[in-house]
Amino acid sequence: MLIRIYPENPNEKALEQVVEVLKKGGIIIYPTDTVYGLGCDITNQKAIERIAKLRGIKAEKANFSFICYDLSHISDYIKPIDNTIFRVLKKALPGPFTFIFNASNNVPKLLSSNKKTVGIRVPDNNIARQIVQLLGNPILSTSIHDEDDIIEYTTDPELIFEKYQESVDLVIDGGYGDNVPSTVIDCTNGGFDIIREGKGNIDDFI
Repeated sequence: MLIRIYPENPNEKALEQVVEVLKKGGIIIYPTDTVYGLGCDITNQKAIERIAKLRGIKAEKANFSFICYDLSHISDYIKPIDNTIFRVLKKALPGPFTFIFNASNNVPKLLSSNKKTVGIRVPDNNIARQIVQLLGNPILSTSIHDEDDIIEYTTDPELIFEKYQESVDLVIDGGYGDNVPSTVIDCTNGGFDIIREGKGNIDDFI
C-alpha cells in the first residue's frame, strides 16, 4: 500500500491508518529529515525480526535507531545524561542527528539482545514525529539503502514502493527524500564523538 501524506500538514486519517498498520505488527517505509527509513513498533518482536531479515542481519546484532517524538520520550530508553549533553540535544533536536547513548534496561528487553547502547533520533519531519506521537511509543528505524553503486539512498518514494511493495506493509509518499543520512554521534563517554559525518553539523550547537 502506498499512501501520500504532506509533511507541511499531515492528514490525520492517513496517519491513523499508518499507526493501525504498526499496531498490527506491520512494517512501514516513511520519510524523515534525511533519507527514507524502514520502521516498525519497537514493542513488536516479530516486526523487528522481519526488518532484520529484510536487511539481511540478525536482530540481536543490528544497530537500529529509535525514532522519538521529543526529548521527554528519550529518557525511558537511555541512562541518565549530564546537563551539558542535554542542553546540546535541546538545541539540535528535532534535527538530522542520530545520538548514541548507553541504553537503559528497557532496550535489551525490547530488542531481545544484550545491546548496551541505543541510537536515538528526533527527525525534523512532521510525518515521522506525528506517527510516533499517535502510536504512543517510538518506532524502530533503519535507513533504506540502495544496491546502486552510485546512489546509496533512493530518494523517490514511488521507486521505493516498486522495490519494497512485496516486503513491507505500507510505504508513505512524503515527497522526495534526501540522499544524505543523519550525522551519527556517540555520547556514551560524555562527549560528542562523530562516528559518521552526515547532514547535521553538531558544531552549530555545541
